[in-house]
Amino acid sequence: MSIDHAIRRLRHVLDARVTTARPVLDDHGQNESYFAVTPPDAVAYPESTDEVADIVRICAEEGCPIVPWGVGTSLEGHALAFRGGLSLDMTRMNRILAVNADDLDVVVQPGITREGLNRELRATGLFFPIDPGADATLGGMAATRASGTTAVRYGTMRDNVLALEVVLGDGRVIRTGTRARKSSAGYDLTALFVGSEGTLGVITELTLRLHGQPEAISSAVCAFDDVDACVSTVIATIQMGVPMARIELADTAMIRGLNAWDGAMNLPLKPHLFIEFHGSHQGVAEQAETVGELVAEFGGGEFRWATRTEDRAALWRARHDAYFAAKAMRPGCRVLTTDICVPISRLAEAIAETAAEIDASPIEGPIVGHVGDGNFHTALLVDPNDPEELKIAKSLAQNMNRRALRLGGTITGEHGVGIGKARWMAEEHGDAWTIMSDLKRAIDPNNILNPGKVVEVN
Repeated sequence: MSIDHAIRRLRHVLDARVTTARPVLDDHGQNESYFAVTPPDAVAYPESTDEVADIVRICAEEGCPIVPWGVGTSLEGHALAFRGGLSLDMTRMNRILAVNADDLDVVVQPGITREGLNRELRATGLFFPIDPGADATLGGMAATRASGTTAVRYGTMRDNVLALEVVLGDGRVIRTGTRARKSSAGYDLTALFVGSEGTLGVITELTLRLHGQPEAISSAVCAFDDVDACVSTVIATIQMGVPMARIELADTAMIRGLNAWDGAMNLPLKPHLFIEFHGSHQGVAEQAETVGELVAEFGGGEFRWATRTEDRAALWRARHDAYFAAKAMRPGCRVLTTDICVPISRLAEAIAETAAEIDASPIEGPIVGHVGDGNFHTALLVDPNDPEELKIAKSLAQNMNRRALRLGGTITGEHGVGIGKARWMAEEHGDAWTIMSDLKRAIDPNNILNPGKVVEVN
């Protein structure tokens, strides 16, 4: 058994859709974080579930690792082939298979991106709301249990995946869940595979929950004197039951980066909340009035409104470009970006401690957050030629993990585990982590599916 033999056998199935061309391998060894370029031994481009099943059977027989690949936007090394083997590029499986408008669901292949899906849904009056910022594939979003700016209202991928088709580590194809909105028939295998990061199976089809496009949308940004006031406003808003669609934080360092990245922003150098309301025209007006009163109570400035579609798009494009804006603050840097999530009542404390520690270090690290659900991110800007800076950044990230657990939270709200956070799983989950390893052994006994990620398997 060997990887080389597996590649030869795969070429009989896929012909030219298996490649060992160096530029393609290098493309599939890139990542958006600090990990070194890690090319796989080969890249395969399946176009059907049957082909994925054939690929997995061959790789199982040859002991060849398989690492699923979407568009490579993950941040903890999830899609890198650290143990070599095959990068399984799912982007050619990108069709919408069925739109069930009456039932508010859609069936898709894993390689379609969220923006691609929503473009196709425009004429239906429906949309898929999960927005992690990057135009990720829906298969990758399910595999990492993605969320993002709209999770405070619409939930995460966990809440919006109804059913899956999955190829297991021996090539068997199973279906989990149905299009029904609830079930008490057995174990919830859909939830098991959502967030499994490709370690338990390869997702080949998804049934997703859709939502009606809101009648009215209004967005705004407002400044505060400090982060505590921002977070206090968020907590009060959530406790009052205001159905915010988005409520995002950017600290002063991040605002400086956004202003430089997008000259049209011109925001005061203070912490800001980015806010969006969805609903009827009357409902949106009432929500805006309530939140405006809370903002004033906690010392916030006037709302800077974006009601036109193009203005809203520009506002949220700026927020989604936070990674690139941060990176531009230090040309040539690598970004160690990490996240934690805590109970919202501990959020101000978590951010304040994190910011103070970053400020005391020689590294700059702007902070942004999906503060409506207690989740925030740091972008630690590191000189790629200075090992000491990377060491400091990793220490800051590890301290964030400790802080999250001390405050009753989790080491990652949405980035996932991959390899970057795997060492903290035992501390967060205790004996439950060993149960995860047991599940991995049972479902993927050959340990060929994204090995080395999430769990330890001896």
